[in-house]
Parts: sequence; structure tokens; C-alpha cells
Amino acid sequence: MTVGSKVWEQYVKTLAAIDNTAAKKFAAFVRGLDLGKADSRKKAIDYAVALATKYSETAAAAACEMYDAIVAAAGMYFPAAEPAVLAENIYGEVAKTVNGMIKQNASPDSMGSAIGRLVKRTGVDTTMKNAIRDGAEWAWIPSGDSCAFCIMLASNGWQRASAEALKGGHAEHIHSNCDCTYAIRFNGKPSYASYNPDKYLDMYEEADGRTWKDKVNSMRREQYAENSEEINEQKRAAYAERKEREE
Repeated sequence: MTVGSKVWEQYVKTLAAIDNTAAKKFAAFVRGLDLGKADSRKKAIDYAVALATKYSETAAAAACEMYDAIVAAAGMYFPAAEPAVLAENIYGEVAKTVNGMIKQNASPDSMGSAIGRLVKRTGVDTTMKNAIRDGAEWAWIPSGDSCAFCIMLASNGWQRASAEALKGGHAEHIHSNCDCTYAIRFNGKPSYASYNPDKYLDMYEEADGRTWKDKVNSMRREQYAENSEEINEQKRAAYAERKEREE
């Protein structure tokens, strides 16, 4: 059985829509606040906790549904997938994220992306923890304009699910503005039409450098050269917004 590109893309879009919704709502909320004031910071944190809790639960539920569908497609029998939680101390985790972004004088969009990252992490945690529980294999499947680090991860191909990929009980390498995620399989089933590990391995091996860090940096430079105009425009817009907030 093969998981078709459309099925996988729809799943990826569903997860992206969930964390993007949380991100946009938080960005819109903090634009109306003076985060230099203690009461405004508390309002921001309280709202972020509510958003992160709600949308993390939604992301985890979507991940459970996809996981159970893959288990059934592979002809395996396991207990229903269990949703991961954002954090044992949700308020502390979210407050740390929000306060850190405020300290950096981050833009509202960047702050929203940080909340979206927490939501995405919960969905990925759900897949990872159930895969470890059930002895699955997993692979990191890129989506859209994937960064160099995600391409390197994708080049690793299928691997036995392992807690070594977790840091502090969470997916280690989740970053903002990324739609890539884990796929799972059992005994080589199912396959995924949208995943070609050989392609990503070729990209990684052809990159300049002797170490994995050298190669990732080489791919980053190449991606920057290809998209420099768009990247610089985004930087100029972020700088202008920051200056406006400071005035």
C-alpha cells in the first residue's frame, strides 16, 4: 500500500493550518499591547497559554488520526495512538517562550511563530512517542521550501524510532515556519509517494564540506543565493516594523 501524495499533502496542510492559526491569532493579539507593561505581558502570556493549549490538543488529535490510519494500512494492531501534551507545566513553558521573545524585542509575527512552533511540536511529539511505543520506523519528510537542516534529516532515510531523537521529552529539531514532519511505517509498509530519500541523500552528499555542519551550511548558502531578494525584503519589513514599535 502506498500513501499517495495528495493524502500526505492534505495531512501536512491540516497540521500547518492548525499551528498557523495559533500563530496568526497571537500575532494579532500582541499588536494591540504595550509589552513594556507588566499587565500587558501577563495578558500576552495568558492568551498564549489558551491558544497553545487549544491548538496543541487539535494538532495531537490530527496526528493520532493519521497514525492510526497508517497502522491499519500496514495491517498492524496496536492500541489507539495517544496524544502528546504541550508540556507538563504548560504555563511555565509558554511563559518562558513569550518572555524570551519580548526580551529579544521580536516582531508580533515572530512571536506568533514561536507559539505556532509549540503547537507543531506537540503534533510531532504525538507521532514520535507512539512510533517509539510500537517499534515503528520513521523518516523526516520535507514539505515546501525545506531548509537545509530538514533536507539533511530527510537524507537519513528510514530509521528505527528511538527516544534519542527526543530532547527533554520533546521532538528536538522542530523550528518555526516549517511544514516538514515525521512519517511512520512498519516492516516497510506503507510506502510514501512523496518521499524519495535517495534524492535528498544526493543533495546532501553533493554539498560542499567534510562534516555534516559544513554540508548544511553549504546548502544554506546555496538556498540563500537563490532566494536572497525575497529574504532581504522580509528582513527589511521586519526591521521597519521593529523601528515603528520603538518610536
